Amino acid sequence: MKVVLKADVKGSGKAGEVVNVSDGYARNYLLPRGLAIAADAQAMNDIKNKEAAAKHKIEVEKAAAQAAADKINGKTVKITAKGGTAGRLFGSVTAKEIAQAIKNQYNFDVDKRKVIIENDIKAFGTYEAELKLFQGITAKFFVMVAEA
Repeated sequence: MKVVLKADVKGSGKAGEVVNVSDGYARNYLLPRGLAIAADAQAMNDIKNKEAAAKHKIEVEKAAAQAAADKINGKTVKITAKGGTAGRLFGSVTAKEIAQAIKNQYNFDVDKRKVIIENDIKAFGTYEAELKLFQGITAKFFVMVAEA
């Protein structure tokens, strides 16, 4: 009997999979416990619709990430910080501060974990940074640290 699993079942498969199990196992264990539903035409149609919706969502997120990458790629983000003598900062410029500056200057939210800086920014100057927006979509930009 073919069933669609609603939850992970050890020895049978993962949630959302269509598996072929014995009739007794399906009728006496999987169906009464709500772990699976019979794989009829409606259930198969629901699976196709969910897959299509998930695929569409990924495409929309990818398009939004590409638009954001085009918006910031090659641009310069300006940050002001307090510093001491010899051009050294009090502390360092973090990914959180860079993400906030991107939000203020380019009007789109960026997660601080997606900002990649090669070395710590502990002095005034211009540094190269990278923004990983989606799998395979990155944007390189510059961070200019000026004295406050």
